[in-house]
Amino acid sequence: MLSKRAQNLKPSPTLFLVAKAKELQAQGHPVISLTVGEPDWPTFPVAAKAGQEAIEKGITKYTPASGTVELRQAIASKMKADFDVDYGVKNITVASGAKFIIFGALQMLISPGDEVIINSPYWVSYPTMIELADGVPVIVECDEKDHFKMTPEKLERAITSRTKVFLFCSPSNPTGLVYSKSELKALVEVLKKHPDIIIISDDMYNRLMFDGSKIAHHILHVAPELKDRVLCVNGGSKAYSMTGWRIGWAAGPEKIITAMSDYQSQSTGSPSSISQYAAVAAIKHADPDIDEVVKKLIQRKSFALSEFKKIPQLRVIEPQGAFYLWVEMRSLYGKSYKGQKILSSKDFADILLNHFYVATVPGNECGCDGYLRLSFACTEGEMQEAIRRMASCIEQLS
Repeated sequence: MLSKRAQNLKPSPTLFLVAKAKELQAQGHPVISLTVGEPDWPTFPVAAKAGQEAIEKGITKYTPASGTVELRQAIASKMKADFDVDYGVKNITVASGAKFIIFGALQMLISPGDEVIINSPYWVSYPTMIELADGVPVIVECDEKDHFKMTPEKLERAITSRTKVFLFCSPSNPTGLVYSKSELKALVEVLKKHPDIIIISDDMYNRLMFDGSKIAHHILHVAPELKDRVLCVNGGSKAYSMTGWRIGWAAGPEKIITAMSDYQSQSTGSPSSISQYAAVAAIKHADPDIDEVVKKLIQRKSFALSEFKKIPQLRVIEPQGAFYLWVEMRSLYGKSYKGQKILSSKDFADILLNHFYVATVPGNECGCDGYLRLSFACTEGEMQEAIRRMASCIEQLS
């Protein structure tokens, strides 16, 4: 009955784990979920009030498929301030979440058999999105000696005559690590030799930086001349805590943006008018709120790192941005809990969830076994209790 595409479709691992955690909670278990990348702070008041105002003013009708002119102008102004590059409204499209922005971009860029280069560890949805566009995900393994980031040597080796897109994320989901200017420059030198490759820069976490920077280093900072090959993806979900508002955007070459907008017109239609009105307010006025959130995240990160020092079997890679901990757990391989042996990070994550009620994302789902991704967008009390349960689990392993 179902198409081959449907038969091969894999559900989002993080959303599956969220659903499983809620199922256990409904059964009365005290689950602490460190899975989904969702801020626990509310949408900033300036955006929330704008959303209410939109409803009160009757701004509740369809908008252009690519988003309102006002929002696209606000995004263009922010891009100019952040990267000193000029974009017009025809270079920007808005959709129902940045996830759909990436999905739509791949649909419009990829023909059957085209290759998309990503590095592991990667965001869990990248490979499936590429496959749904009939593309081939070329996964380049980048381990700790590479700081879990693409290197110019590995990028060069991965490029073939069928390479269409290079897709990367900084700060990284799942590691929280950030590409330095020198690392970006080295990648640029490779990409300049291959002018037909489109670069998708997933910038969802680029305002959540822990080194005092207002924004992460970007490929447009080091190579603005590549503007006509770079698609910048961002949205309201992370820095502005607007996950449920479902609003994301892209800035890039007009030809690609037009194709994405047309695709949106035939799929989701237009994004929410209310969410767009709120996003304008967030982009224009919420920078002070983001500054306060970053202070909170730095405090939470430091707290979690200090708590994890009590568990020598687990080692945390300190993040430079976003709100994830990348936790190495390979020392637990071969141990077991009540007969269930740990042979992968998924095995350990299953034990934590089903017996100790701590939900995490196993590194297998990010293409990098031996690690767990934990969100620290939660209270210090929740994190402390989650780490206590993890320590208790490890103590009971045989």
